[in-house]
Amino acid sequence: MKKIIVSCFLLIVFHYSYGQQYSVEYHPSIQSTKDLQYFKPIGNVDVGDCMPFFRDGTFYLYWLVDSLHGMNLNGLGGHQWALSTTRDLKNWKQDSIVIGIDHEWEKSICTGSVVYYKKKYYAFYATRLINDEGKVNEQLSYAVSNDGIHFVKQKPNPFYKSAPGYSQRNFRDPKVFVDSDGVFNLFVASQQDNSVMADASGCLVHLTSHDLKSWHVENPVLTGQGSVPECPDYFYWKRWYYLVYSDNSNTYYVKSRNPYGPWEEPRFEALNEDWANVVKTGEFTGGRRIAAAWIPSRAGDKDNGHEIFGGNMVFRELTQESDGTLDTKFPPEMIPESGNPITLKLTPDLYAKILNNNSFIINAPNGVGSVNCKEIPMNCRITLEIDPKGINEDYGIYLRSNNKAIGGYKLNFSAINQTVSLGNTSIHAVTGLDRVIKVDIIMKGDIIDVCVDSRRCIVNRTPEQKGNFLWFYAKHGKVNFKSIKVRPLL
Repeated sequence: MKKIIVSCFLLIVFHYSYGQQYSVEYHPSIQSTKDLQYFKPIGNVDVGDCMPFFRDGTFYLYWLVDSLHGMNLNGLGGHQWALSTTRDLKNWKQDSIVIGIDHEWEKSICTGSVVYYKKKYYAFYATRLINDEGKVNEQLSYAVSNDGIHFVKQKPNPFYKSAPGYSQRNFRDPKVFVDSDGVFNLFVASQQDNSVMADASGCLVHLTSHDLKSWHVENPVLTGQGSVPECPDYFYWKRWYYLVYSDNSNTYYVKSRNPYGPWEEPRFEALNEDWANVVKTGEFTGGRRIAAAWIPSRAGDKDNGHEIFGGNMVFRELTQESDGTLDTKFPPEMIPESGNPITLKLTPDLYAKILNNNSFIINAPNGVGSVNCKEIPMNCRITLEIDPKGINEDYGIYLRSNNKAIGGYKLNFSAINQTVSLGNTSIHAVTGLDRVIKVDIIMKGDIIDVCVDSRRCIVNRTPEQKGNFLWFYAKHGKVNFKSIKVRPLL
């Protein structure tokens, strides 16, 4: 995975009791049932890959319970499926492990997907194991449930070991759907054994079955990827088919008017946020679509620490443009509750003019102009409008900084480069930054999350800087910052 580097110095402690489920310290009864945006379980566990599913008004979020950042069971993962459900995105029910490790040979219950067919819930996943030759393999398994909660693994288990011409080591993350003919379809992340180009072997294998016993290998639905296209998602929404996949944990998608392509690249990749890993989506009430991902931890809890597996949940709502391109925004029900706006004490420099207690203009054609205010809560929601007056080099805000804008995290907008950066991460092809934009910022714990104009989002893990200053700035241009509100989180 991209930047997902496990720490080999960790002491791994685990045990098996054959015939009983592999033990992980996850206790659903003590977990939050409110505000699952940025959720991290209480206890020594983290959130891994998320697998949304929707039926009859209930949003099911299956997710990987991770311990030791993917290093459990001698580095093979030890992951299992937990479940959180909601009908309104506000109030949640937490269930225990719904698909767990029950046998010594199961080294990880990997990412997969769920489908409902003929009054049964089918959960398909890959099981990571050590084969008879002592090599790591990933093979396909599935379980069946009457309620989407209590699953029974089916035999033979695994039911499918490998597809001819494809990798056995990398054969995971099946995305399942049932077509109009009642045929089960699986898209499986793998690699071609003999690809035309050696560095473009990543692909999605397409398997079909009428009876869940005999499986046919169709033409791959996606080829030519530089790495295994992990954790695929596939859905039809408002006359477009979408194929979503992760490349080293960064999420991409292609779209088409036809079920299996030919695929088109979107104008920009709104799902691609460096610190929102492995985005997968599910339907929601009212024709909406909700995406779920996880914010990785940072090595050593340092701002420059690389990503390590497991962290906090993060949610996005998808919207669709006329050409099928997807946008993302905060699901309004999941914005953390906040109090009344605080009074801002704005301090301008020579290039700034205060208009009122929450609006000002910075005019700095020859350099950088700024306005600052202090006594900003660590955990708060900041909303504002930014109105660039003509061309400028860039503008933005320093969050959690100190006097003279020392430290903190720079939120930078560049219309010229069409980029938004937050600390040491950025998103690209962000249009409209030369016009009025609305910005919504959530600072909660060591997470900063930003939504730009309800169409693009960027999140970062920010553990070190804890200043209480906001610094607003503009460089080589004129920018109006207005309607600024800072609300402490409750």
